[in-house]
Amino acid sequence: MAKYMQQLEGNFDLLLKVLEDAALSSASASFEEGSDWQEGDTRVAVRVYERYSMIGSNRVSLSITLIGKGRGLYVTAITSGGSQAVFFKVNRFGEEAYLDIIESAVEAARRP
Repeated sequence: MAKYMQQLEGNFDLLLKVLEDAALSSASASFEEGSDWQEGDTRVAVRVYERYSMIGSNRVSLSITLIGKGRGLYVTAITSGGSQAVFFKVNRFGEEAYLDIIESAVEAARRP
């Protein structure tokens, strides 16, 4: 399991679109399920994706949670799967590669 967390300022809908596009940038990626919640100016979006990892020769899942209050945003992305072992993780290459795509997308969105 690999995790990325970031707090930033911006537009909730725009960052959510950036995250969705990044998560689905692989031909084997798919949207699995999602949930949205809002109360006042506080919003939460949860998304789950999955893709095949050529590096690890397995499937990897990605969960993204985006929280927004006004222009304040907080994003957490967690990957899972990606190992071929029975009792412990042998490789995490696919997880880390999927997470790198999300991290790059958030960092690019932070730039003016």
